Amino acid sequence: MNDTSRRHLGSTELRALFLDYFGRQGHTPVASSSLVPGNDPTLLFTNAGMVQFKDVFLGNETRPYKRAVSSQRCVRAGGKHNDLENVGYTARHHTFFEMLGNFSFGDYFKRDAIRFAWEFVTGELGIPKDRLWVTVFETDDEAYEIWANEAGVPRERITRMGAKSNFWAMGDTGPCGPCTEIFYDHGPEIPGGPPGSPDEDGDRYVEIWNLVFMQYDRAADGTLTPLPKPSVDTGMGLERIAAVMQGVHSNYDIDLFRGLIAAAARATGATDLGSPSLRVIADHIRACSRRTRDAAMCCGASSGARSATATSSARRGPSSTGSSTRWSSRWARPTPSSSRVPSTCAACSRRRRPASPRRSRPA
Repeated sequence: MNDTSRRHLGSTELRALFLDYFGRQGHTPVASSSLVPGNDPTLLFTNAGMVQFKDVFLGNETRPYKRAVSSQRCVRAGGKHNDLENVGYTARHHTFFEMLGNFSFGDYFKRDAIRFAWEFVTGELGIPKDRLWVTVFETDDEAYEIWANEAGVPRERITRMGAKSNFWAMGDTGPCGPCTEIFYDHGPEIPGGPPGSPDEDGDRYVEIWNLVFMQYDRAADGTLTPLPKPSVDTGMGLERIAAVMQGVHSNYDIDLFRGLIAAAARATGATDLGSPSLRVIADHIRACSRRTRDAAMCCGASSGARSATATSSARRGPSSTGSSTRWSSRWARPTPSSSRVPSTCAACSRRRRPASPRRSRPA
């Protein structure tokens, strides 16, 4: 495996490079929306870059552009996409992460989506092609042939996968469609097998980019209705691609996490910086601070409860380090009571629900 052409890039530089590349391809930069979806009561949190564009995909909203690019703040700590239980114990899962994405609203489709992704990964980033694997939806012959004949990916590194992994939807209802994914091989020293193999859940082969071909609107009864215009929704985790570009295997070893983990170790007295518990603390502190920034803890009982769940999980984290939990008094502050905050959230203009009365615990 040849890594000589890869350059080291910090997370800030990576984000800027992505936005700049797609800007040069005619995409309009769009700011990240709030972690509390303003247009979708079916979601607790924004869990993907396409959430703010849902009504555009459905044909219910028009915008002055047909191509967009964004770096979206996301949380996956409940609902259809829930990574909470994996945090700290795998190299790649988080509750909060940034999703780099490019979008087409009835403009380009599979061919250009694949071309842009391959050009960015192998050209702009210089990732060696022999480190990359691809998956496609099991019946998507068009995407398979584009990868094989136009991108030049060897057919033995293109895997057909079923709906569980390669038919994407943000929730149980809404825009959805088949997808194709790009995986990075971290090397034979890491346990795990390629996508589609019995050992695919290991950390050797990590999905770095998902290209979704939005074609349908799924109803509550499972009915798929074709969308007005076939569109594209892609998502690449900033943390995952940063690990690749910084030459580390685990997301927790990148620049975004090193300082947090070191601070958690100082606060707890822990000495093993590779402890899953320290990773949990770092992840959840990062997630809760971002959610507080977007007023997620005060915009509804469900999202606030999920934030509290993450905080409680982080509080429990240090126990396996053998240290005390004195850190929690410094980092995990109680949420202000509803009597001390306005009834309307300034961040998202939603009216807050009244706080539920506290229940005393049985003795």
